[in-house]
Parts: sequence; structure tokens; C-alpha cells
Amino acid sequence: MAEAHSAVAFSFSVTHEGVQVDYDRELLHIIFHSGVRSWRRNFTRFANNIRCGVYPGSLSAMVLSVGTYNGLYLTRQAYNHNIDPSFGLIDVLRKYIKLDEPSQSIVCASLSGVAVWLGVCYALKYSLKGLYQYKGWMYEERGRGAKMSLTSKVWLMTVKLLSQFSSPMLYSFQGSLPSLPVPSVEDTMTRYLRSVRPLLNDEEYARMERHAKEFQGGIGRKLQKYLILKSWWATNYVSDWWEEYVYLRGRAPIMINSNFYGTDAIVVHPTFVQAARAANVTYSAFLFRRLIDRQQLKPIMVSGTVPLCSAQYERTFNTTRVPGIDTDRLVHFGDSMHIVVIHNGRYFKVPCYYKGQLLTPPELQIQFQRILDDDVKPDEGEELMGALTAGERRPWAMAREKFFTTGVNRASLQAIDRAAFVLSLETESQDYNADKGTDLDGFVRTMLHGKGHDRWYDKSFNVIVMANGKIGFNAEHGWADAAIASHMWEFIMVQDLLKPCYDESGNCMGEARVNPLAPVKLRWSLSKECQAVIETSYKVAQALLNDVDLHLIMFDDYGKGFMKKKHLSPDAYIQMALQLAYYRDAGKFNLTYEASMTRLFKEGRTETVRPCTIESAAWVKAMENPKETDATRIELLDKACRRHQRGYQDAMCGKGIDRHLFCLYVISKYLEVDSPFLNEVLSEPWRLSTSQTPHGQTGKLDLTEHPECVSAGGGFGPVADDGYGVSYIIAGENNIFFHVSSKKSSSVTNSKGFARNIRKALNDMKTLLSSTKK
Repeated sequence: MAEAHSAVAFSFSVTHEGVQVDYDRELLHIIFHSGVRSWRRNFTRFANNIRCGVYPGSLSAMVLSVGTYNGLYLTRQAYNHNIDPSFGLIDVLRKYIKLDEPSQSIVCASLSGVAVWLGVCYALKYSLKGLYQYKGWMYEERGRGAKMSLTSKVWLMTVKLLSQFSSPMLYSFQGSLPSLPVPSVEDTMTRYLRSVRPLLNDEEYARMERHAKEFQGGIGRKLQKYLILKSWWATNYVSDWWEEYVYLRGRAPIMINSNFYGTDAIVVHPTFVQAARAANVTYSAFLFRRLIDRQQLKPIMVSGTVPLCSAQYERTFNTTRVPGIDTDRLVHFGDSMHIVVIHNGRYFKVPCYYKGQLLTPPELQIQFQRILDDDVKPDEGEELMGALTAGERRPWAMAREKFFTTGVNRASLQAIDRAAFVLSLETESQDYNADKGTDLDGFVRTMLHGKGHDRWYDKSFNVIVMANGKIGFNAEHGWADAAIASHMWEFIMVQDLLKPCYDESGNCMGEARVNPLAPVKLRWSLSKECQAVIETSYKVAQALLNDVDLHLIMFDDYGKGFMKKKHLSPDAYIQMALQLAYYRDAGKFNLTYEASMTRLFKEGRTETVRPCTIESAAWVKAMENPKETDATRIELLDKACRRHQRGYQDAMCGKGIDRHLFCLYVISKYLEVDSPFLNEVLSEPWRLSTSQTPHGQTGKLDLTEHPECVSAGGGFGPVADDGYGVSYIIAGENNIFFHVSSKKSSSVTNSKGFARNIRKALNDMKTLLSSTKK
């Protein structure tokens, strides 16, 4: 490929004829427009930060306040009355601001108006913050026929009243969100003991109860005091430690163990032209980034009233995970005008802007087609280089420091680090086929780990485009949780599937306005020693991915429509099905993890719901007891679902178990205090780890209206060596997708077998609930 414009913008030489200057006019224009775009972007961000800082006040209210104060004060001077709207503030300012009249009066009255406006803005902001502390509405019945308490009604009306003065931007509510509260040790011990009761026999439970009481009355008090002190000082007492110790300090490979994936729509296939699909997806991704930069993305509101924290959106793009010897770090760059494309073992830097303007889909298609048509060979060692990000973290950190800090390697690695994201153009095709489960499995395996070397797993996310145009993504977990990546992906799906994007030939609609700067092949000089490290990481990655047993099923016998008709929470219903399936699979109950969010609080991330409860165990045993009546089983199922719903609500409201115990454990390590109770609790394996993929965050992908756009959601790898990872998405009224992962090396797990148990459990539950009209 011709690497156009890879030279410097200008050069000069001195000869006997004088000084000769050579310059590339087009490249200088591009540099100029890039600077203009950067200044415009920074100004927009500055203005938006001011707007968010004064929310729920508005800048128009400031103008009104200044105008009112000037009018009242000038009226006072004209008619010589004693009414001072500033209560003496203007007269105080006049002593320090020495100007001629009427300038002095106007300036002082204007400053007084601004001061009063700011006071009102912050009064409203902290009033909202106080109102958002109230969580009673979370525990009230919702739906048709449900009655709201008087307290919640008054609270709701007040919140809506204070929020109506201006339209919120993405980060408008950040200053109004409350801090995550620290539960008392007593409450956490009570909840913990209740959660492990179905897992322990009487003797084991008595021993655990003794340990818990000793901890509560002993070292737990001291650790709690330090944690409360941190909660007063830090914005969120959990999130920074969770990011560092759960994600960044892990030295194991992040491929499969940490990264997660998302998938394409099942039915619709808008184009088979790989370059065209890649172009439209890339364009849509940059549109999403623009919405984040300009804060035009609307914050997610629970019940249309209570906002979720938006802090995690900041690092969606231009972010990479940099390996370290003992701990990694997340590096976010302010802006990026290019992406990096991986194709056939080669890395290309692709400019996505021209003279400060984002390239259109037809222009981006030209870029990607150039890469597909290019027959340049990978540099020596380049083809497997991505395995460095898939293997152990410490060898990658040492290799980065030793081999990638000088010369072309440094420049090329910087291009990857600073890229908006990485796009992988696959040479193989994958497709969905409802009649062939292996095709479904093959597709999600491609998204989870690929070949172990054809992704840059350190980037915030990789977009994967198959040769036949099917797409998906693989995301690093440290920078944010799955809900943020899912929001971005849903936005891309809406742009790609619900708008006319492709012509009859499958190419992007429209004509290219310009001939964009050609992609540049990144160059690498990898020594034999470096290639040996790459080979070692590649072997680690191969062993890891070959051990993954991943299975995707589409359950379409019924969906949430039936569950809601029976007045049961769909999430609780599915969790009960998973409990029944696991008991049938393993013959016992085990510690179960379900992720919930804590984004009702500032910088909140996740909390653990423990679906295996006393109530769920009683229901499962009743289902397996042939002597039990259906009426009793239904009653126990209702109790189990309600108990699960309460646990989920507690987790969302800061009354969880596991993040509190985790932080107490971190403090104990800092203080070098040994706690047998915490050591045992934190070492318990989650043999069933579950998560629901969020859907409908854009509010534009209505599956009732567009059933062909149904997506299988996404998934993750197994958490325990002898356990299952289960991700599910409730897609529409009649479809549920389950991504089941485990390890082939385990003798006690089998993903397809567990999937069959899930299907059987769901059908048994429907049969049970259909046995009565109640």
C-alpha cells in the first residue's frame, strides 16, 4: 500500500542557491483543521461543564437574575427608594469596585445577580442530592394496580419539580448523586449468615456464626471505623479499590478471565460487504463518542425520575490498559482521530477525520477496502503479537518495557494506545443458524477470544467484523461495566439496522466527498528474544481458549410476557430457574453470584446479589420432591422470587454484602491484621456466576415493532475452574438467550448439559404455573 503523506509537513535545505523550502500544503491544511477541531472541542467541553455544574439551574436563569437585579437597583436609584434587592451586597461591592457611574452600579448589580443565581443553583442541587438519598420508592410495588405511598408521592413530585428548570446533559446529575452509604457491620453479618444458611449443614453454620460474631465484636469494629473515614473522604468507598484489586492487580490473562463480549442481531443481515459494515459501525461508534464529548447523550433515568451515575462513559473511547509488573493502569487520552485495524496478522493506523471532519461511511469504506485489498506481509513476529495482551500480565509488562520503548515499536504501540478503538477485520465468516447450535457457539467463541492473537485485549473495546459482515465486540472490563458497553453497542445497532445505510449492492449509501488519507501500515522491529516472549504468551492464550466450553442457546418457548402475567419478576424468575438447573446438574446448592448495579450513587459500579437463598432452596427441594403439591410449590416460588427481588433492591440501595466485606478485607491487609472470617469469606468460590445483559437503554430499539433486530446479547468466561458463567438477555416478550461457559478440564461441568437443564427448568416452571389460574 502506498503510505501517502507519511513524510513530514515541511522541510528545508541550504544550497549555494539559497534556502529551499519544501512543504505539503494539504498536510498543513489537515494540521490546521485538526487544531481548530481541538480548540472547538475543548471550548464545547468547558461550556458544557459549566452547564452541568449549575444544574438544575440554567444559564438563561442567570441572565434573568442579572437583568432583574440591574432593573431593580437602577429603579431604586431613579426613584430614590430604600428597597435594596441585594440586601446590602451591592453597596459592599461598590466599596471595592471603583468605576464611573453607571458602570459601577451595573457591574455591582450584575455580580449580585450572579451570586444569588449561584446560591439558588446550589440550593437546588443539594436539595436534589438530599432527595436522592431516599430509596423507599425502590421497595414499593410497581405495575398495574400498585399503590404508591404518600411519602413516595410527595418525594416524586418534589424531585420532578426541582428537575424541570433545565434539560439535563450526560453529567448534569453527577453533583447531585449521593455517596454510597457504608452498611453497619451488624447488618452485613446478619445478611451474610442468612445467605450462606442453605449452603451449610447445622455444624458448619454454627461454626460460621461463631466466626461472624467474633469478627463483629472484635476486629470488625476497628476496620469499620477506617472504612467510614474513607467514605467521608472518597467519592465512593468501593469503586477505586474494586478497580485496582479486582481488575488491575490481577496478573492472570484478561482474555476470557476478565474481558466480555457482545453480539450482532440474530435474524437481520443488512449487508454481506465486510468493508461496508465495518464503515457504518465505525461511523456510528464515532457518533456515540461525539454524544459523550458534547454531553448530548441523555443520562439513564430509573422510572424516568432517578438518574444513574454517568461517570463510566468518560473512558469508553481513547482508553487502553497498560500492563505493569505488579499492577496495570488505565490510560485515557483526551482525543483521537484514528483507529487501528487488525487484518490478517497486520496492524494499520486508519485516519477517520479529514480536515477536522469525521469521514462519512462511504469514505470509511474506501479505507477498509484498501486494507482488505493490500497484500503486504506482516513484519516478522507481527502476526502473533496480539497474544502479548492475551497472556500473563507480568511477562507482557516486562516485554513492553524492554522491546517497545524505542524506535518504530514505540511509535507503532503509541498508535494503538491512542486509537479511539481497535477494529478487527476477520478473514473467516460466522453466522447464526437456529438449527445448528455449533454455528451459534462458533460465533460467540470468536467474540470471546478469537484466535488468541487477533485482538488487542488491552483496548477499551475491539469491534470485530467477520468476512460476511457479521459483527460483535470484545471489551476490557476494568474501565467500565457491561452496561456502558451495551449502551454503546445498542446505539450502534440502532444506527446500523433501523436507518437506511446500504444500497442494493450492500455498499454504504452516498458518495465519498474526499479521497481520505490512506491507512498506514504500522511497522515493527521484533527481535528473536521478543518473538520468544510472544510465542510463550501465545501458548498460554491457546491453552486458555482451548479449555473454554462455551454454549449459546435461544429459549423461545416463552418469555417475560408469561412471567409478568403470573405477576413474577422476570429476573427473579430466571434466577430461580438457574437455581433449579444447577441443583439438578450438581446435586447440591452453591454460592451464586448475580451482578447488580450501584449507579444510583456517585461513581457506583456493581454489587453482588446472592440468588441462592433459604427461600430458593426450599422451592428447589419442593420441585424435586414428588410428594409435594403444586400449590405448595407455587407458594414457595412466589416467596423465593420476592426474597430475590428484595435482595436485588438491597444491593442497588447500598445494602449489599460483598462489597462491604471486600473493603473491610482490603483495610485488614493494609493494617496487616489477619481475620480468619474475612479470609474464609473472600476465598469462597462462585461456582455459579450470572449476569443479565441490559437492554433498551437507548429507548429506540423496540423489539415489538422490530422483532428482526433481536440480539443474543453477550457473555463472559467461567469464573471458577469447576463452575459455570451464565449471561442472559431477556429479548422481547418471548425470547431469552443464555450464554453458558465452563472449562473442559473440569470433570463436573458441561455447558451443553447445563443448558439442557436450564431449558428443562424453565419448561417445568411453566407447567407448574399453568396448573392454576391464580
